[in-house]
Amino acid sequence: MQNLTTHYNILYNANELLRLKQEAYAISSLDQYGDILSVYQDTITHTDAADKDLEAVITKANTIISEKEQSKYGGDAYLLLGKANFLDGKFFNAVEFFSYVIRSYPADFKLTQEAAAWKVRGLLYLNNYKEAKETLDSAFVNPDSTKYKHFSGAVYAAALQYDIKTQNYADGIAAANNAIAYADTKLQKLRWTFILAQLQELNNQNADALANYKSLAKSNASFEMAFNAELNRIRIEEMHNGVKVNRVTVLLSLLKDENNNEFNDQIYYQVAQLYAADKDVDNALQYYKLSAAKSLKNQNQKGLAYLRIADINFNTNGDYVAAKNYYDSTLLVLATTYPGYQAIKKKGENLQLLVDQFEIIAHEDTLQLLAKMDEPTRLKTMDDMVDARILQQKVSIANSTAAVLATALANAGGPTSGNPTTGNNFYFYNAAAVSKGLNEFKRRWGNRNLEDDWRRSRQTAVANVVGGSPASAGAADPDAVPGDLRKSSTDIAAGNYRQSLLQNLPLTPVLMAQSNTRTYNAYLEIANFYRDVLEDKNEAIINYELLLTKYPEDRGKAPIYYSLYRLYADKNQAKSTEYKNRLLKEFPETLYAKVIIDPDYSKKISDSDAQFNEAYNKVYALYSQRQYSQVITQTDALLQSYPGNKMLSQIYYLRAIANGHLQKVEPFRAELQQIVSTYPNDELVTPLVKEHLAYVDANNIQLATQTVAITDTDTSGLYFSPPVEYQKDAVLNRGRTFAAVQVIQTPVTKPVEKPGAIPIPPPVIKPAAPAGKDSVVNNNVVAAPPVTKPVDVTAPGQEPQVVIPPKRTVSNLFNERDSTDYYFVVNVNTGTTDLSSSRFGIGQFNRTKYQGQNIAHKLKNAGPDNQLIYVGRLTSLAAAKAYARNIIPLMPQIMKLPADKYSFFIITQENLDKLAGQKLLDEYIYYYQQILLNQ
Repeated sequence: MQNLTTHYNILYNANELLRLKQEAYAISSLDQYGDILSVYQDTITHTDAADKDLEAVITKANTIISEKEQSKYGGDAYLLLGKANFLDGKFFNAVEFFSYVIRSYPADFKLTQEAAAWKVRGLLYLNNYKEAKETLDSAFVNPDSTKYKHFSGAVYAAALQYDIKTQNYADGIAAANNAIAYADTKLQKLRWTFILAQLQELNNQNADALANYKSLAKSNASFEMAFNAELNRIRIEEMHNGVKVNRVTVLLSLLKDENNNEFNDQIYYQVAQLYAADKDVDNALQYYKLSAAKSLKNQNQKGLAYLRIADINFNTNGDYVAAKNYYDSTLLVLATTYPGYQAIKKKGENLQLLVDQFEIIAHEDTLQLLAKMDEPTRLKTMDDMVDARILQQKVSIANSTAAVLATALANAGGPTSGNPTTGNNFYFYNAAAVSKGLNEFKRRWGNRNLEDDWRRSRQTAVANVVGGSPASAGAADPDAVPGDLRKSSTDIAAGNYRQSLLQNLPLTPVLMAQSNTRTYNAYLEIANFYRDVLEDKNEAIINYELLLTKYPEDRGKAPIYYSLYRLYADKNQAKSTEYKNRLLKEFPETLYAKVIIDPDYSKKISDSDAQFNEAYNKVYALYSQRQYSQVITQTDALLQSYPGNKMLSQIYYLRAIANGHLQKVEPFRAELQQIVSTYPNDELVTPLVKEHLAYVDANNIQLATQTVAITDTDTSGLYFSPPVEYQKDAVLNRGRTFAAVQVIQTPVTKPVEKPGAIPIPPPVIKPAAPAGKDSVVNNNVVAAPPVTKPVDVTAPGQEPQVVIPPKRTVSNLFNERDSTDYYFVVNVNTGTTDLSSSRFGIGQFNRTKYQGQNIAHKLKNAGPDNQLIYVGRLTSLAAAKAYARNIIPLMPQIMKLPADKYSFFIITQENLDKLAGQKLLDEYIYYYQQILLNQ
């Protein structure tokens, strides 16, 4: 009786619910025929709302397990649980249920084969290809797999999906043939035949692919599948009845059939693909743009067209500004589930740095041009610029309005605040039902605005809505031309823009020099970006040589000469030699020249730095103990032992501050001034020394009355003290009091990057590889590689980076709820090293770059083997990244320990409090790489 009621009642009804659910998913799924089709159509984007149908399946399965324990369908019940969890997007749970079925019911071959097939599908969603392959192998070596092949049809389909995911197309052909042979339904057979033809085409089996496409075009497949089969047939067919076929002409002839109007975008796309394959870039761009313009329903098709245009601009035309615009448009309309979406996003983000630098150059050139005009001409030109700015703002407002409408439509399925999402039969309270309905609507009608005559697919003012993001003609299409937007009384910020132009005009020699510096740095960053990120040697050479032409008197040409020497090495040996000789002649004492002369200089510098750091730490220990006379003696010894060390300015500074405790203010002032004169370009010590000098000048009368410049009794000013929050009693100025002391604060300005250095493009923080294998002077910071790829520790002479652990599940222990309390963290992987001297350097940096902003640094242990120096509070992720961009280039000077002993990351206060040991630290670093760097 339990067998009877379980089989014909509970089990039957549960399977019907799952079948209907899969059919609903298949209806709402939009196939992308430009890529290899997915073997299955049963998974869509899941919401947090409970699905009542899947909950009913789970309830029925649990009923079988708990109340029908004497029946023979226990294994089927667990299989139901696995399927319901899978369709609900809970892939970890699903895999566990399927594994339990395989282990617990080995005698039921049909059951275990079905469980194995579903388990493979779950593992593929989890990107666990190794276990998926092992599961497939186990299923195929089962002794009954040959005897009951028809039971293994689902396994062959799972194997096909595995081969597509791993791009093993040769094995995929065999799996597709077997899957087709044992398909359960006609629809499955047709779908898998289309996939087989695609795989055959990729494996250059064009005759077989052509035969399959022809059979599909003549079959009772859906019109969309038959149409795409015909498209593919035309694309690969070389001869027809012995006559050479003009495939472009045949494709364009399909436009004459009104039945194909819905697919014109795909026709144009295929034509563009043919031109692209023939390297006809102009025609390819023309038809890709036509494809994007005609994509009214299939937004992914529009996104693919934009993607191809972006790739042509990026790879062929070298127009990176246009490429950035098209990548942005691609991301705007392409589904986030599209394979490679994150890679496209990262490429667009990297290009933003390049676009920003071009904008800086254009802005500074405009200001300089205005500054050179006479007053009437300048005012007239500014009027024209303001009018153009107003027009641009109106276009932006129009696009923003479309964005609001898009978001409203995309979020129509979200419940109103306070309304229940479950337990109510009202349709609009059920997020899953609304999501399903919205997808079905899009499948039939495409993306339509909520407006009159929405059924009309051809409207002149249609603003498409894509997945909750604006995709209006102006917002999505980089080539869109704005309509007639007239000037009105609501012109936005026109006065502010005009005022900004007037305030920033470089009308004095000093301001003009500053403008030239900003332009120079922008050109330099562009050249570095071409060299290090895009690896475009030709463009890098052009921009470096442009710098030499525009700024012939610049004294920072040594790194440019070195870069050109390296870039020309494999292209033009004569030019490479020319720049090498220039470097050796004009800048013989630089590290760049020494690297060329002595290839082993890198190792020598690294060894010397390690010895210097050890000696510096000893001197700083004396300083922290107030042994000022010994500090002076030891620093003099260090100056003799390391006459050319790049961090001598820090020794001189330590010596000056120690002397300040032993001598009057005038000798102390002279010593500080000597540091500024000797090291004018030092970015760590010199700015701080200038602040000290300003303080001394402002309070010279009061300081002159003291026996020594710096006393040990100050409790108020602490002006000469480093920020020593980590010590209860400050080393300098403790107990000191002044009457009406005036503190002069110098403006905080962004440091000018050293030639050859480029800031971190958000959202990634990572030092770059040097320009060449023997380069030790390139401390560039560029975008990180994909986080799934392990990265080795950098070579000596460079900053370290986080070494990414093997791919695993991102811990749900961490989150970004505490989004206003961020810290920049230096992770030191030794628990015994005294970090006082390194923290002293961080304090120096904070005092000069973040004075008055309440930025402090503290120390925390994360287990016995890790010390965390955390700096903050920083009020946003953007602020934390900005801090990182500023400090990381200086970390080799700040940190007094080997480069492979420390790394960096950003963290919130809430997450920082959780780092109580090595395991949690590793978990957070993985979370940081996978989640935080992609924000």
